Amino acid sequence: MRAALFLSIAAMVMASCTTSPDRDTPTRAVVADSTLPPMKVFANARPRPPVMSNSDIAGDFMALHFQLESGRSLETFTRFEGPITVRVTGAPPASLDADLHRLLLRLRKEAGIDIRQAHSGTANITIEAIPRDEIRRSLPLAACFVVPNVSSLAEFRRDRRKSKTNWALLEKRERLAIFVPNDTSPQEVRDCLHEELAQALGPLNDLYRLSDSVFNDDNVHRVLTGFDMLILRTTYAPELRTGMSRADVAAQLPRILARYNPNGSGKPRVGVEPTPRVWINAVQTALGPGASPNARRAAADTALITAQEHGWTDHRRAFSHYMVGRLAQVTDPELAEKHYVSAMYYLDRTPRTEVQQAYIITQTAALDISRGDPARALARLNPAIETAAQSENAALLSTLMLLKAEALELLGRPDQARAVRLDSLGWARYGFGADWAVKQKMREISALNPLKRSDGQI
Repeated sequence: MRAALFLSIAAMVMASCTTSPDRDTPTRAVVADSTLPPMKVFANARPRPPVMSNSDIAGDFMALHFQLESGRSLETFTRFEGPITVRVTGAPPASLDADLHRLLLRLRKEAGIDIRQAHSGTANITIEAIPRDEIRRSLPLAACFVVPNVSSLAEFRRDRRKSKTNWALLEKRERLAIFVPNDTSPQEVRDCLHEELAQALGPLNDLYRLSDSVFNDDNVHRVLTGFDMLILRTTYAPELRTGMSRADVAAQLPRILARYNPNGSGKPRVGVEPTPRVWINAVQTALGPGASPNARRAAADTALITAQEHGWTDHRRAFSHYMVGRLAQVTDPELAEKHYVSAMYYLDRTPRTEVQQAYIITQTAALDISRGDPARALARLNPAIETAAQSENAALLSTLMLLKAEALELLGRPDQARAVRLDSLGWARYGFGADWAVKQKMREISALNPLKRSDGQI
């Protein structure tokens, strides 16, 4: 299940970010001025192979397949057996078909899965596109989700209390449904397709310890990574089959991974510590709905203390510092910056954390711009922009580009600033969706520029 946006690190990009349109009624002139450049889309995936040892990957594979997000253990291995069909129902947005087509191509090419789209009749996997409110009426904390043994939301609602829809009781995979929103940004719909289809095919768990995967509730990665494709390829290896026990699967993994990931065979095991529930609960309180500002700050502090007590030096330690920094940025920007520096310290020492670093750079570059230091902001932004493009994160990419445009204006390079800003808008339309959301993001970032502020506040 992909967590709702309020659980996403991406939802905390700018201090003044909101998620509702302007309440003022637009005049005809404003409406006429709302035309934006065409939406841009990513043409080619650029996944990178995992860098961990096969021994570590085997441990991750077992945790992803034999445990649910609740912590409940599963006794048997399940996957689809034979060719897999996928059908779209409901009222899909215009962007869904092309993004699904690209995803299915990747699954066939990179994971070796025999999966095709069906345009009529029944299918193994049904993707139903429905309004967000319908999803949240069923699961309030979900942006999208997947359920076994149903083909529609109506069927799920009718049978949600029955054993057939209980993942813990699943013995085989033949028919599943994925529910995605049809009234949000194209990027959010695509993100849901990637994570939910991957979990429909294989892993059911999410692990905060994974730094380079969509199977992580921090929602940093938006499309399936090289690690994710290896997990899926291993899931559909001929040595494995539905009904195998934990021990039987574990016994086959060394040979399978040696074949699919030979570069990981000679590397030593690192053995990352599992994430304790106290840290997970603290993160969900700090970033989730319903908590007061004081409760959020206390929860972020608890997460950081937990990370320190466990001696973590990986992305989870960095994420803890990032949360504390984000919650302090409005009232104490100097304290926030110290935590961002600490977060970058740990990320620099953790492989494949460039995307996490790019998110932090949105904050540090914003501070640079607001203080009138565009050269420093620009030095941070350029590599982060390439990272955002490589990871196919249009919302992050457009935010970084808009920040770059403000830095260029402060440096007295208005023509370059206009070109970068114009280029960013096509990505913003994919990442943020509606015109009002794109324009609101533009206003937020423009307000950081000290030449455009009258009160010195964001």
